Amino acid sequence: MKLFQCQHCSSPVFFENNTCESCGHLLGFLESKLDLIALAPTLNQWSLSQENNAVFKYCANNQYQLCNWLVPIDNVSGGLCSACFLNRTIPNLGVDKNRKKWEKLEIAKHRLIFQLRRLNLPIESKQQFSDRGLCFDFVSKEDVDETKNKPMTGHANGVITILVSEADSVLREQMKMKMSEKYRTLIGHFRHEVGHYYWDRLIRNNHNLLHNFRTVFGDERESYANALDRYYNNGPANNWRNSFISEYASSHPWEDWAETWAHYLHLMDTTETAYFYGIGVNPRLSSDNSLEMNAVFDPYQEQDFKKVVDLCIPLFSALNSVNRSMGIPDVYPFVISTPVIDKMTFIHDVLQSYR
Repeated sequence: MKLFQCQHCSSPVFFENNTCESCGHLLGFLESKLDLIALAPTLNQWSLSQENNAVFKYCANNQYQLCNWLVPIDNVSGGLCSACFLNRTIPNLGVDKNRKKWEKLEIAKHRLIFQLRRLNLPIESKQQFSDRGLCFDFVSKEDVDETKNKPMTGHANGVITILVSEADSVLREQMKMKMSEKYRTLIGHFRHEVGHYYWDRLIRNNHNLLHNFRTVFGDERESYANALDRYYNNGPANNWRNSFISEYASSHPWEDWAETWAHYLHLMDTTETAYFYGIGVNPRLSSDNSLEMNAVFDPYQEQDFKKVVDLCIPLFSALNSVNRSMGIPDVYPFVISTPVIDKMTFIHDVLQSYR
């Protein structure tokens, strides 16, 4: 993500900040500018020069300290920003600790929406566009009647379901161990599931892209249910590391797309962060310069995805080494094979063409 500054005192601030700790000004995220705006701390609505002096206020979810996005005073979405308006179901706030879990879910979701805006992708609420819109259900297994199927994190027809338990770091780590996963995070769930949604939006009904998708990822017309049964009964494909970013990606072309899409977003966000921080790596090696990198470009403006990959590999190597020095897991515990790079390049080219 980009690096933000308080527009009043120029101090660095973070995407989720409501207040500048240096000068005390309030901060609000203005979606049209993808930037944090410094706001007078004595007011609760503001006339913004960036929007031709239109009057803005905080999103209604600011009352829960969950959102710092700004909305026009005459907002027609119940006072909710575009990110919060995507919520169809929120956690039961009558349950202890759900407020904190909801906060974690919103942090991950708002970062996702920011990145989708950077990619200029369509973001439409299912409340307004029932046929093609997107919405989120944050649910607990306990919330569902015993006569119904237990909810699972997943996507179906624009509805992304995220289990509230995924916001519990202990339970998430337990699931990670149970599923023998290298990586399991909230932002990873959001990025994976929204990948399914954008496959429907970008690929499904585009004859040329669908043909090219099948060349790169395989034929999605293979029975999805049978493919998952085979995966869970027999394990991943042999030598899956040669062609897939993860074991689960080998189960079916749809999951290969969603997993690869998520990792593409990981790489783009990490590279953007490195660019705004001006990160460079110049390892002290006697002759090998393969781990050198210098983040001098914005990945969202780069046509050639190979440059993003060439930047990320040494960057992740350095970050993983720093983490190991601290005795914590690798930031990025994956090997990106050439076929996976080809798949990410396909996604990058699709998104560049869409933009």
